[in-house]
Amino acid sequence: MMTLRHPHLAPTPRTLLPFATLLLASTAVFAQSADRVTSPHPGSVSIPDRATAYYHDGLAHLYEEFAVNNGRPDYAAQAIEEYKLALSADPNSKYLQDGLADLYFKIGRIREAVTAAQDQVKKDPNDITAHSLLGKVYLRSLGDMQGAQSAEMLQLAITEYEKLEQLKPKDVETHLLLGQLYGVNHDSAKAEAQFKLAQSLDSNSEEAVLNIARLYTEQGQPQQAVNALATIPESDRSARINFALGAGYDLLKKPKQAAVAYRASLEEDGDNIDTQRGLAAALLADSQLPEALTAYQQIIQTDPADLQSEIKIAEIQRLQGHYNEALVTLTKAKTLNTANDNLELAFNEAVLFDSLGKYDDAIATLQSVLASTTKLDRKYSEPEKSNRAIFLDRLAIVYREKNMTPEAVAAYKQMGELGGDFTVRGYQGQVDAFQDSHQWKESVATAAEAARALPKDRSVQLMYAFQLAITGQTEQGLALANAQLKGNLDNRDTQLELAKIYLRLHRSSEAQAFLNKAEALTAKPEERIYIYMLRATLLDHEKQYDSAEAEYRKALAIDPKNATVLNDLGYMLADRGVRLPEALKLIQQAVELDPQNGSYLDSLGWVNFKLGQYGLAEENLHKAIERTAADASIHDHLGEVYDKTGRLQLAVTQWERSMTEYAHSLPIDTDPADVAKVKRKLDEARTKLARNGAASNKKS
Repeated sequence: MMTLRHPHLAPTPRTLLPFATLLLASTAVFAQSADRVTSPHPGSVSIPDRATAYYHDGLAHLYEEFAVNNGRPDYAAQAIEEYKLALSADPNSKYLQDGLADLYFKIGRIREAVTAAQDQVKKDPNDITAHSLLGKVYLRSLGDMQGAQSAEMLQLAITEYEKLEQLKPKDVETHLLLGQLYGVNHDSAKAEAQFKLAQSLDSNSEEAVLNIARLYTEQGQPQQAVNALATIPESDRSARINFALGAGYDLLKKPKQAAVAYRASLEEDGDNIDTQRGLAAALLADSQLPEALTAYQQIIQTDPADLQSEIKIAEIQRLQGHYNEALVTLTKAKTLNTANDNLELAFNEAVLFDSLGKYDDAIATLQSVLASTTKLDRKYSEPEKSNRAIFLDRLAIVYREKNMTPEAVAAYKQMGELGGDFTVRGYQGQVDAFQDSHQWKESVATAAEAARALPKDRSVQLMYAFQLAITGQTEQGLALANAQLKGNLDNRDTQLELAKIYLRLHRSSEAQAFLNKAEALTAKPEERIYIYMLRATLLDHEKQYDSAEAEYRKALAIDPKNATVLNDLGYMLADRGVRLPEALKLIQQAVELDPQNGSYLDSLGWVNFKLGQYGLAEENLHKAIERTAADASIHDHLGEVYDKTGRLQLAVTQWERSMTEYAHSLPIDTDPADVAKVKRKLDEARTKLARNGAASNKKS
């Protein structure tokens, strides 16, 4: 009977039989692999002891299997011992050397694995197994190191896989791994070449396509990523490919296409929660509110503690005008926010309070978040700056709605202190706030301050030029604006700003010329929308209504859910009293997309009035005034409603307010014909009230 070298390592009686069976069965395998076990390296003069090598190699494999499968370090030690004994019998066997190195790797003795593999590479530089093991070791070690050590390990891994690429030029996995390593090393060109080699070797390789797409995405080229993924026929796309397509369309801000891709992914992998979230977000971004609500509710069924989905459900309910339901959902979300640190939850709560007209609650919520996230040294990371700017901007908007101009300006100044682009946005916000309240001197002074502070910022100089031009310093403003074109004739944004200035000045021919120049510099369809909108506004002012509508329609063909275009086209029709049902539908779509927009609510109230829906007209016009109190036309519209419903004194009050707002407006924004109409209605109403009063006195 055979005696084991180390009795204490012998299998227990329970495992003895299978162990012996494996040993007996393995002799056939060893016999078949005699050549690979015992073949010496070229030039070797030693004669291997084959029988001893067979025996110890077999035991090494058996102990290795028990060690790996059962997590027994004692078996691992015995396996190492057996490999060494086998190598003593056949020291030139690369098979045995590779086996020992691989065992070291499996049991986590990395340094010894590297040493063994490196020794083998020295003996045989073309040993694929040894190079593969070194590559695996360096790959695994990458995540455990930082700084210089990590960079060194990355280079070692690249060296090994470059060697493997030479030894196995048609191995797809090697090209993929080498491409990924090049990507980590920021060598995009080499990474792309490796991925494309892998794809050329296996045109059906999903990993190759996904890696190419990921590389393009990391390079900030999402369209190329989508193009790469789209080369796979729809019928052959896996759930992973469709998910990646959805993510690519998300980056391209094409939510409709993203939703289609996510749905296709779910058809194959319906339980993937990440895909469900992607679909829900895409539907919300595409304003498919009922579908998005259903998608988020399904996620909640799977994961009742999903705070983010609860927040999105509340957002959808708010957008649908279901404010009380949204409050209930946010209350539930708060119970999930145990750390009380979710900024999106706080932001949505503030926006909901704003929607409900609870301005003080909205202000308190926003101020609380800003106070809790303020740093004494005022040093914020870029994400922190972005979040802070979002809250400050919303706070300023609420202040503007409450006609609290100084507070709004103060919020925008805080935004400007964040630096960079936030400085520009802060100045622009201050100017807008002053314009809301018809404080024209202050708006010009602030724009001038911005121009002095940022003399090389073209957008700021154009902002100042705009303020000068519309407040009576026309030639100075136009000169400054045109100066921004020097050396920048192909700057589309500058051409557009000049078009806006001339449009505001009612100089149609110049405005049209600059719009045409801007359009010639516009390549992307989505960038043409704004040009079509401005041209439609110009044509509307010129009373070329059919041509204006054609421009609006071109914009809607590109973006059917553009709220501004929907509103402006609907208002143009309603104001003329034509195709009122269509006008109502267009404006309702705009309000659904932006329920708290004062201009849209005014349009809705006005079309309600034109349709004889006086109750709805009054309701919507009150909402509009609540948010845009300084607009003369809204007060005029509400005066019409009061007059039509027999409340003459209320009509007089609104027309008086309309005349006051006209008086505070800029001359270029005031149509004398519109002012004359309101004055005539006011005079007639006052006369009628006087007659009614006289008649009442006679009767009494």
